[in-house]
Amino acid sequence: MNQTSKIFTDIVTSRHSIRSFLPTQIPRETLLSILDLAAHAPSGVNTQPWQVHVLSGASKEKLSAAILAEYETPTFEHKGEYAYYPAAWAEPYLGRRRHTGLALYSLLGIEKKDTARMHAQWGRNYTFFDAPVGLIFSLDKVLGQGSLIDYGCFLQTLMLAARAHDLDTCVQAAFCEYHPLVKQHLAIPDTQMIVCGMSLGYANPDAAENALELPRIPATLFTRFHD
Repeated sequence: MNQTSKIFTDIVTSRHSIRSFLPTQIPRETLLSILDLAAHAPSGVNTQPWQVHVLSGASKEKLSAAILAEYETPTFEHKGEYAYYPAAWAEPYLGRRRHTGLALYSLLGIEKKDTARMHAQWGRNYTFFDAPVGLIFSLDKVLGQGSLIDYGCFLQTLMLAARAHDLDTCVQAAFCEYHPLVKQHLAIPDTQMIVCGMSLGYANPDAAENALELPRIPATLFTRFHD
C-alpha cells in the first residue's frame, strides 16, 4: 500500500457518526473548501442536484428550538417527503437496526425501558448534537429517484472531505419529518424536498457515545464474482 492509499484508507475508516461535538467554530473558508470537494461527486448527466443550507449561531438555534417544541408537543403529522426506512423491517436489517440502538444506549447508560431518556437522546438530533454547524440538504422535486443516488455520492464525498480536514459528521434523516418547519425557517420553497440534515464539527473526545463504531460486513459476504 502506497502513502496515498494509506491516507485514503485512514480517512475512510476513521469516519463514523459522531453524536456529541465541541463548540469550536469552523471558518467559512473551511466549509466552502469541503463543499467544493464534495461537488466533485458524480451525478447522472451532470445534474448536480444538491442544494445545501448551512446553519450556525442564531439561525441554527432558532431552527432547533422550533423543531424541539414540535417534537415535545406535536401539532402535525411527522412524516418525511420520501420513504427513507421500510414500512416493515425484515432480517438481517432489523437485527442491525436493533444492535445499533442497543449499542448506543449501552454506552450512554440508558436502560431499555427508560423511554424518557431515549426520548431526550433522540431529541438531541434537533440540536445537531451541539455541533457548531448544521447542514440541511434539499432537492428539487422535479428530479427523479436517481438523484437520491447522486445525493448519496455527494454526502459521502462531503463526509470524507470533512475527515480530511480533521472534522467529524453525522448524517440525520431525523430532520425529514419536520420538513414544514425546516422550509419555513430557511425559506426553502415547497418545490424542493428535504433530503436529510448533517451535524459537522470537532468530535467531543470525552463523550461516551462517540466511542460507538459499528461493525462492517466484509466484502466476501456481500459480493458475488461472476467469472
